[in-house]
Amino acid sequence: MAIDTKAIVREEDELLDRLVAAREQVLNEVRKVIVGQDEVIDQTLISLFVGGHSLVTGAPGLAKTLLIRTLANVLELSFKRIQFTPDLMPSDITGTDIIEEDRSTGHRKLEFIHGPIFANIVLADEINRTTPKTQSSLLEAMSEAQISVDNQTYPLRQPFMVIATQNPAEYHGTFPLPESQLDRFLMRVSIGYPAPEEEKKVLDRPQSLHPAHEIQAVLSVQDILDLQDQVEKVRLEESLMDYLLSIVLATRRSELLSLGVSTRGALALCKAAKALALVRHRDYCLPDDIKELAPVIISHRVMLNRSQGIRTRSFDQTEQVIRDILESLPVPV
Repeated sequence: MAIDTKAIVREEDELLDRLVAAREQVLNEVRKVIVGQDEVIDQTLISLFVGGHSLVTGAPGLAKTLLIRTLANVLELSFKRIQFTPDLMPSDITGTDIIEEDRSTGHRKLEFIHGPIFANIVLADEINRTTPKTQSSLLEAMSEAQISVDNQTYPLRQPFMVIATQNPAEYHGTFPLPESQLDRFLMRVSIGYPAPEEEKKVLDRPQSLHPAHEIQAVLSVQDILDLQDQVEKVRLEESLMDYLLSIVLATRRSELLSLGVSTRGALALCKAAKALALVRHRDYCLPDDIKELAPVIISHRVMLNRSQGIRTRSFDQTEQVIRDILESLPVPV
């Protein structure tokens, strides 16, 4: 049976056109609730399109939770919010077995009750306020899209994405995320203070009215799964692959860093660059795609070298080191 290659190409072009149009629709819908933050929305969408997870940092009161909830509604995805506290237990996230009695037979049996991890988008609010034991309950879910409870494995919904928030200014009563946990976040998204004109629009809105009820869903679950498949088809030329690897190797050789980028980090940068190309209506990557995303993909995966006089771990400092590395490397033409 002959394969109609023209039909396949036409179908992929239509999907690409739909993605570009959907991105604008997503921005328009989210703007009904959130003023500004277009870059944050784009970065979150890129994470979703490659099946990754995001670590969102920013001061309290900048609408991190509202932004994520609104985005889930626009994408027609199920959403669960978990408030991380010191007394939170792993079973509060994954779920647990309970004894249920069958009223018709009188027999008792164990039944698994799903936890909030069984959602398309899971908001881990203030993830660094819970203990390492509870933090580690997310590792299997973030890596393999499944959880294991009492020797039973349960697959999670697809698409699946964890968005964790972290307040970078407070350290009292917090538990720093270990490297193994940080490495499972595709990117670190930073939410800053809005521009004066944007903040003025927020203040000018009637506080008694909330535009969230006007939100309309733009993409379905199947649309997102189709787009995730499409990301894999974006071309990354060999010269760009070498450029990406040169960035990774530079982090491992830098005297300012004691821990360089892992292979998982290199793969994350590769996937994210393809997703960015797709969002910008291209089926091929450019050097700028890699250069633009490298700081937010890499900065949380590396560790500063304390022997160089640096005493604290700062994402802003590591991001600057990454930007300096990017400036020092030749960009392929």
